[in-house]
Amino acid sequence: MNLHQFRFVQEAVRRNLNLTETAKALYTSQPGISKAILELEEELGVDIFVRHGKRLKRVTEPGLEVLKSVEIILREVANLKRIGEEFSKQDAGRLSIAATHTQARYILPDAVAQLSKRLPKVKISLHQGTPEQVAQMLLDDTADIGIATESLADVEELVTLPCYEWQHVIVMPHDHALAAVERPSLEQLAELPLISYQPAFTGRKRIDQAFAQRRLTPNIVLEAIDSDVIKTYVRSGLGVGVVAEMAMASEPPNGELISKPAAHLFGTNTTRVAFRRGAYLRSYVLTFAELLSDRLSRHLIERAMNSTGDSYEL
Repeated sequence: MNLHQFRFVQEAVRRNLNLTETAKALYTSQPGISKAILELEEELGVDIFVRHGKRLKRVTEPGLEVLKSVEIILREVANLKRIGEEFSKQDAGRLSIAATHTQARYILPDAVAQLSKRLPKVKISLHQGTPEQVAQMLLDDTADIGIATESLADVEELVTLPCYEWQHVIVMPHDHALAAVERPSLEQLAELPLISYQPAFTGRKRIDQAFAQRRLTPNIVLEAIDSDVIKTYVRSGLGVGVVAEMAMASEPPNGELISKPAAHLFGTNTTRVAFRRGAYLRSYVLTFAELLSDRLSRHLIERAMNSTGDSYEL
């Protein structure tokens, strides 16, 4: 048996047992993949897949156990590569970051700039996506570190730590009628056209839950993943915005828009950093995490990576 066979089996499962897509993903031929998997099954003495003709239909019970071992083997192979890079290149390599738009736009720039200044030989790749996509990029080894507010702590294969807390703010033009209200209520917001995030992004679930608990139905006239887009439509007069507070940090004090804290309405949110459980974290990954928040330290992250829980609280 060999690593190519293990990768073929793993990728076939990731591609929903579609060998054509598996072959494309691995830049090889479909017959070659089929033959390699058959040879592995013969060597092991068990069927990993149930077949209908040449098509794979499902994973067998012993196949599920084989997959668990394959995951461990390939994870450790990836760790060996990282260890080699760590000690051969020292302060050089590639840092791959997965983040939602809000994190990439408002939180990461300072930390990325500091890391580039401190370790100029480290090349940085930034991938943006939904919280679920951020988690999957970590699981697929596309990313070394993930940053998001939702979903990460729910994934068993990830180790997550709280990075910072934030609240939503209500955004409106300075001459809006709501601007004179010190603490807007949910009832007042429910009477206005609202602009906010799509349901999977930036604490939107808390917003929906708050209205639902009061048996109110918000009039959301536009949803977006981008805070800047939301602010643009607030400026146009389409409605009142609900955005993450960091999205207003760059707005001038006497600018066109003003914001009001909304923690009393929607509570606070926790953004978390995440790593794939069992991954070897190169030194510059740990350095970058420390730059993200003073709540994160190399020692804390290493302790969390060795813990057995799904997430780690400070």
